[in-house]
Amino acid sequence: MRICKLGEEVLREKAVPIEKVTDEIRTLIEDMFETMVDANGVGLAAQQVGKKLRLFVAVADDEVKRVFINPQIVSTSEEVGDYEEGCLSIPGVYETIRRPVRVTVQALDENGKPFTLEAEGLLARIIQHETDHLDGILFIDRGDPEFAEKTKEQFKQREEKAAKRRADKEAKKKRIAAKIAAKEAKKSVLH
Repeated sequence: MRICKLGEEVLREKAVPIEKVTDEIRTLIEDMFETMVDANGVGLAAQQVGKKLRLFVAVADDEVKRVFINPQIVSTSEEVGDYEEGCLSIPGVYETIRRPVRVTVQALDENGKPFTLEAEGLLARIIQHETDHLDGILFIDRGDPEFAEKTKEQFKQREEKAAKRRADKEAKKKRIAAKIAAKEAKKSVLH
């Protein structure tokens, strides 16, 4: 699956709850795990693959594959900690973000079964980071506002350059096709 990047609208939209856990949802979950692992990530929200669904997958340092459907963080610790976060949707960008060190989350698993999980450390951070995605919030929104603006501008410029490269490539293809067509037309006139 293609991972959406900063600047794409879906990353800023609120996800909709999943009404029923179907085989289609379970296939999406499998594809998300595969995409996350291929990208060396530890968490991936459905928005990051272009789906506006309240769903994310995670694999923390205990290497357990976890699925969170319609998650709700029901409590957080007063104790907070700083940790350098990154995001598959904002590649190459890292910032130290302060978050609660423990959370309690309620969600459904891949079979639609409700569960409550108390998490700490990396898993607690992943849960908060990915739940933010479901609300259209990116980790850069939780840090230094100047850093966030600079990052958004960098990604906007990157996308503009990529769009220009795509347009140039398409124009070149059209020129080559026109030259070939002209040669073919010239040959048929000569014969």
